[in-house]
Amino acid sequence: MSTKMTQEDYLRPSEAADFLRLSTSTLAKMRLRGDGPPYVKSGLKVVLYHSPDLHEWLARRKRNSTSEVLA
Repeated sequence: MSTKMTQEDYLRPSEAADFLRLSTSTLAKMRLRGDGPPYVKSGLKVVLYHSPDLHEWLARRKRNSTSEVLA
């Protein structure tokens, strides 16, 4: 069963940052370091985030204690 992706499934960095409650600058730094959510480059300067990837990225960061280390 295939799910058709729509344009609404993709967010620009400012929209993704709002969703994640991060600044666009923090999100850009995370892209540079490679520790942020997955993204797509749809052109030389166009960065997009797939909405389900943002949900999955957040779920992987869920912790029960401040002493837990991010993997």
